[in-house]
Order: sequence, then structure tokens, then C-alpha cells
Amino acid sequence: MNAPIRGVFTALVTPFDREGRIDEPAIRTLVDRQIEAGVAGLVPCGTTGEGAALSIDEHQRVVAIVCEQTASRVPVIAGAGSNNTLRAIALSRRCKRAGADALLHVTPYYVKPTQAGLVAHYRAIADAVDLPIVLYNVPGRTAATLTPETVLTLADEPPFVALKQAVPDLDQACTILQDRPDGFAVLSGEDSLTLAMIALGADGVISVVANETPADFVALVEAAMRGRRAEAIRLQRQLLPLMRANFVESNPIPVKCALARMGLIENTLRLPMTPLDAAHVDQVATALYRAGAIELRDVVTDRAITDRVQQVAMGASS
Repeated sequence: MNAPIRGVFTALVTPFDREGRIDEPAIRTLVDRQIEAGVAGLVPCGTTGEGAALSIDEHQRVVAIVCEQTASRVPVIAGAGSNNTLRAIALSRRCKRAGADALLHVTPYYVKPTQAGLVAHYRAIADAVDLPIVLYNVPGRTAATLTPETVLTLADEPPFVALKQAVPDLDQACTILQDRPDGFAVLSGEDSLTLAMIALGADGVISVVANETPADFVALVEAAMRGRRAEAIRLQRQLLPLMRANFVESNPIPVKCALARMGLIENTLRLPMTPLDAAHVDQVATALYRAGAIELRDVVTDRAITDRVQQVAMGASS
């Protein structure tokens, strides 16, 4: 992977058709939409991509489709994580054969390894597969935390090129950013904290909201990195309701609902994930509208109500 790990990398959803099969045309459409919007890279088969719900053959196929459609226009960092080190190695080898430029490896979930176990896990993968590795720290999902000391230990070893840090505690990020070696990137794993992370010195984000609003989130991150504070804050305020709506239930339930509302995919998930509860659908739709991703008529399906809302809006602006 020759390009620097910097900017917006989209944690791509995996579209399924109504029968639950991989929707290859939809994946290809999403890839082109992301690249045209200016993202720095794509991350298939991670949490947002329901990687844990894919068979090993499906996993390889999704990565292959993304790599084929990307055609080297941007790097592809394939999710290959597992709580079983041998399976993580097998997935990593499959991802390399599919054309991935790098791998994203979450901490092994459920088994709660020690820090020594985490280091051994990551080194075993690095020894088995010759690809750059992005560490993924998301203790809220895994019950396994990469401490700053462990991150910095691995950061000194060449295969480990970046960290996706999905931890609300910014103190941990401060420690890592202060002491990381040259060339080791730190990416936000929380969309809503990206602006703050960049202010601390982070290099970008692996993003959920970029699925829905890639161009605006790219603009936000670029403005933040270039010191255009007012523009970055304006875009943060515009997108924050959608960032929050994306986690009103477990990711990727809300973002798949949103993309379906936008007409980009079917709202199909793999069990144990189920479609978004009806109580939250309006929140997602309203957040999409506020972010500029859909029209008002797509939020309010009753024509008379839509017309009345527009009349009130026009009256308020006159």
C-alpha cells in the first residue's frame, strides 16, 4: 500500500438482495459513488459490512468485487478480523488473493485475551500474510481493549501501519498520537469524534456516515485538516444528527435503512441483525433530510403534510 493512510475511508456496507444473497450490482454502484465523492479508500467486510455474517467464500467474493470495481483508483483495506487467530489468518490470505491492499483486524471479540495475547495474535497474522495491517480498537463491541502501550509496541513493527480508534476516551488517543512513530497513522473510528481527533493530530477516519454522505464528510475532514475551522464546524453540525441516527440501533442496522431510503440498496440484513425498528425510522429519515441526502418528500410520505411543511418553511423564510 503505497498511498498514505489519510482522509476518509468508508466502512462499506454489504448489500444483500431480498433473498439475502450478495447484491453484486449494488456493491459496484456503491463503490463508484464513493470514489466519485472523493473518499481516500474503502473498507469492506468490517463491522459495517457484516463481515462476521459472511461465509469465508462470500467474504472473499465481496472483497474481490470491491477491488475489481475500484480498479486501483483508491486503496482497499479489507476487514479480516476474527476471535480465532487461525480463521483471521485464513481470511487474511483470502483477502490478499482477492486483491486487497491492506487488512483491518479487530481485536478478538468474546474471548477477552490479555495484552500479551493480543500482541501474539497480531504478530501471528503479520507473520502469515504479507500485507499492511490496520489495528482496530473497539472495546464496546469486543470486550478487548488495545491499551496505548500495546498499540505503541505494535506500531514500531513494520506490518502495522495504522490504528482505527473507536474509543470515546480521547486521553488514549492523545497518548498514542504523542508517542507514535513516524508513518503510523491514527484514524478515528467514531464519526462524531473525527473533528476532535483531527484537532489532536489524527490522520482521518474509517467512517459509517460516509456511506450516506461521502462528499460532505470528505469536505468536513479536508476542512479540518487544512485548518478551515468554521467550515468544518458547519459541516459537523449538518451531519451530526445523521452520525447519531446511525447508532440509534446497532450498526449497520440504521445505515442500511438509510441507504434503502435513498434507493441505493435493499434493506436486508443477516440474522441476528434485523431491520430498524419502526420507532426509529423517522429519526433516520429526518437526519438524512437535514444532511441533504434526501428530499423532504422522502421524509414525509403524506403529500398534504409535505405541502403544509413546505408552506410553513417558505413563510418563515419570507
